[in-house]
Amino acid sequence: MSGPPVYRVCFVCTGNICRSPMAESVFRSHVAEAGLEDLVEVDSAGTGGWHEGDGADPRTVAVLEAAGYAQDHRARRFRASWFDRLDLVIALDAGHLRDLRALAPTPEAAAKVRLLRSYDPAGTSVRGSGSGSLDVPDPYYGSFDGFEECLELVEAASTGLLEAVRAAVKEHTP
Repeated sequence: MSGPPVYRVCFVCTGNICRSPMAESVFRSHVAEAGLEDLVEVDSAGTGGWHEGDGADPRTVAVLEAAGYAQDHRARRFRASWFDRLDLVIALDAGHLRDLRALAPTPEAAAKVRLLRSYDPAGTSVRGSGSGSLDVPDPYYGSFDGFEECLELVEAASTGLLEAVRAAVKEHTP
């Protein structure tokens, strides 16, 4: 199929150098494996602009490459005006969810924001995720293990997210 994508997903974390580019790369790979790359656009952004223009954190790159995921990333800040063109905005933790919903210009735009781990059928059972939290912990100030845990959590939620996006694409496609 040619033409513009029919469904657009944006992953959002704080600085757009760790969690959200990781989620973007993993989910883009799932979308391609499902044969939906012409129908689904995947990108990422941060709630803040501290790292705009920077590449992904080298630890993010290393974990992604070790797992076989491609990435070509430049950080950017999420803008409220993007809600109009996006179908789904995926927050990586509850703070991002709160910030994005507050930034949304309408209740309909705020309803587009969801937590990534809400798509993980196992929920909070993945190691290190904490007591009942649906957050993907920020690995930035921690050890390399935190980046590996981040990848595990992103991968665990990606299958459920792909099912939801596939169903939405089916609704949007004639």
